[in-house]
Amino acid sequence: MAKILAFAGSLRKGSWNKKLVRIAAQGAREAGAEVTMLEIEEYPLPLYDGDVEAASGLPENVVKLKDLFKAHQGFLISSPEYNAGMPGVLKNLTDWLSRPREGEKLFEIFANKPAAAMAASTGALGGNRMLSGLRAHMLHIQMLVIPQTFGLAKAADAFDEAGLLQDAKVSEIVKDLGKRVAELAAGLE
Repeated sequence: MAKILAFAGSLRKGSWNKKLVRIAAQGAREAGAEVTMLEIEEYPLPLYDGDVEAASGLPENVVKLKDLFKAHQGFLISSPEYNAGMPGVLKNLTDWLSRPREGEKLFEIFANKPAAAMAASTGALGGNRMLSGLRAHMLHIQMLVIPQTFGLAKAADAFDEAGLLQDAKVSEIVKDLGKRVAELAAGLE
């Protein structure tokens, strides 16, 4: 059974992206995967600084997160769009996680693992300006990014009180992202 790590590049408690990635996670579960939901705010990280790394090594939360990422065979990532790009918290996370430990290859925890990129935004573009940059970043750190993405526009009106998408067709599209990652990860085991 493939293990999939799902998370949002947002720290907000009521984040639309956290809601969206949970729906993709449901699709992965329906495809037989075990899914871990990661709340990145539970692992505070300093801004990446090579001097800090050289002087003190990897912070404790980086080590914990590296172990968590290494234990999973695929990733579901939903991110808000900030100024047409990915938020700093997501970039900082991958900057720290890309730092190899002794005996570890560069990008080892990401390499050759299937991943999907999605976004939710209150605007009309649904985070789509950010998605190409996020996909390029994911490819650079050697994830196997599936070609399908999804940008949810007008996210403030898209979810019901339980955090589910009100449009069943949209919900199936998002679940399909999770399903594709789960199936690809299972096939690579």
